[in-house]
Amino acid sequence: MPLRIGAVLLLLITLGLSWVLGGWAGYRQVEQESLEESFRYRQLVANELNRYLPIPELMAEHPLMARALQNPEDPRTILDANEEMQRMATIVGSSDVYLMDTSGLTIAANNYQQEDSFVGRRFDFRPYFSDAMASGDSAIYFALGLMSGVRGLYFSHPVRSDGGEIAGVIAVKVLVHELESQWHRPASLSEAEMVVLDQFGVSFLASRPAWLYRDFSGGSNGALPLETRQRYPERELNPMQIVELGRPWGVSEQSSKIRFRTPEGNQEYLSVRTPLPRLDWTLQVMVSTAPVLWTRLGFLVAGFAIYVGVLLAWLYLRERYRREAELALRGEQLERRVAERTRDLEHSNQQLLEEISERERTQSELRETQQELIQAAKLAVLGQMSAGLNHEMNQPLTAIQTYARNSRRFLEKGATDMVDANLSEIITLCDKMAELTRQFKVFARKSEGPPSVVDLRLSVDAALKIIKAQKNSAGIDIRWNRPEQPVMCHGDLIRIEQVMVNLLANAAQAVEEREAPVITIDVEVVDGHWRCTVRDNGYGLPGNTEQIFEPFFTTKSVKQGLGLGLSISRQIVDALGGTLTGRNRPDGPGAEFVLTLQQREATE
Repeated sequence: MPLRIGAVLLLLITLGLSWVLGGWAGYRQVEQESLEESFRYRQLVANELNRYLPIPELMAEHPLMARALQNPEDPRTILDANEEMQRMATIVGSSDVYLMDTSGLTIAANNYQQEDSFVGRRFDFRPYFSDAMASGDSAIYFALGLMSGVRGLYFSHPVRSDGGEIAGVIAVKVLVHELESQWHRPASLSEAEMVVLDQFGVSFLASRPAWLYRDFSGGSNGALPLETRQRYPERELNPMQIVELGRPWGVSEQSSKIRFRTPEGNQEYLSVRTPLPRLDWTLQVMVSTAPVLWTRLGFLVAGFAIYVGVLLAWLYLRERYRREAELALRGEQLERRVAERTRDLEHSNQQLLEEISERERTQSELRETQQELIQAAKLAVLGQMSAGLNHEMNQPLTAIQTYARNSRRFLEKGATDMVDANLSEIITLCDKMAELTRQFKVFARKSEGPPSVVDLRLSVDAALKIIKAQKNSAGIDIRWNRPEQPVMCHGDLIRIEQVMVNLLANAAQAVEEREAPVITIDVEVVDGHWRCTVRDNGYGLPGNTEQIFEPFFTTKSVKQGLGLGLSISRQIVDALGGTLTGRNRPDGPGAEFVLTLQQREATE
């Protein structure tokens, strides 16, 4: 509740300040427009006065004027003066021009031929005559014409004789309706009014006809003097119903707020009074204060908008700070939870690192075990082939023994050429035994280093040398369709050789009881891979072909193996990124094993 009361009070204060500032700005704007219009009209009046002020002086210097005053009884001279003043009035655009002697009697005038002519009339009571006679200089006066009742400005100047004495006064009357017609209301001052007041506050120029010859002093000057009554003959000079409302805040001292009471109703104006040059006139410009109300309403709207904007901004910032505080609190809670979770994760990570270390150690041991198993499988194959190796070694040794005995006999008989031939055969047999022994030594060696780009043909060639050295391979037709171009693949020569030895050894055992045993080796490219196929024409595989790759699964006797060859071969191929599959041949009796390795370029 206190927050709502504070918001309402702040709104009321904002609207109050907006209303006051709107009034200040509105009155300032209205006063500025009034001052600009006052300056314009003041310059207009000054220009008109400067235009006519030197004319009576120039007329007074005409010799005919002084001669007429010196000879008022000479009809010819008076007629010439009348005609000359007609020409002067036409030239300067004045209403009347007339000449008075020192008593104020008019002896000549431009309207001498009219019924209401000034000739013969006395104007010594007019200030423009008495001021000119007293000062000996030009005088200006405003009044209604006694004969015409038309408003006019009277410019006068003394006429001097040849001796320099004042002989009379010449006067020029200019109608003031021209000055009144120059009052043009600007578009921004459509509700502005203007009056020109004399020294007693009586209006003789007004933008409204009803305001002409009215007393704008509000009775502050008391009863109007006789001079004023003579200036406006037959005019009532009723006072205006004016109520002074004081000076609004923000305007200058020459401005005030007034209210006119009229039969149509009351209307308020901002009045600005400005003195006019060279005369005791006052220009009063009155601008309606209605625009001030609109300015205040505009300020109220702007103030309300600013209040709403500030209120919304304050509510937004308040909510933002609240949320930031809430987020900070949640952040602290989250940091505590994160710290707790971090400790848990560090503990878990430590356990995980220990498990990873244990697993890496186990995997390392597993790899070593696998390598040992692979090596053991190699040695097992060598052990199984030892009988064949003995057979292959016994034949050359028996032949070497025979050739050596024969050579001794031939040597006793002196047949050296036969001895040389026997020694050549012995050397050939020794080379054959050395090559066979070397191949077995290479096969028995452990593989070293990561896989690389190798030629598959070399591994097949090495495996065939080992297989052909076996006793049970005698009589088997091994058809190795060796490609002419290198078969570069991703692998390892020794490991691929071990796989091929296992596949060829199994094929040789599978065709032992066949009358025409045949083993075929083919290599082809399929989808970026080399496919090496080993086929035999034995009795084939059991129904579930994947079972043959399980460890210790075998269909042979214990003397022929433990059932680890195919399992180890698949592990070797998988490690090289290839595949090893087996199935029964679809084109006849027997089985086929397919070794697939990734194809590589020789430049790799």
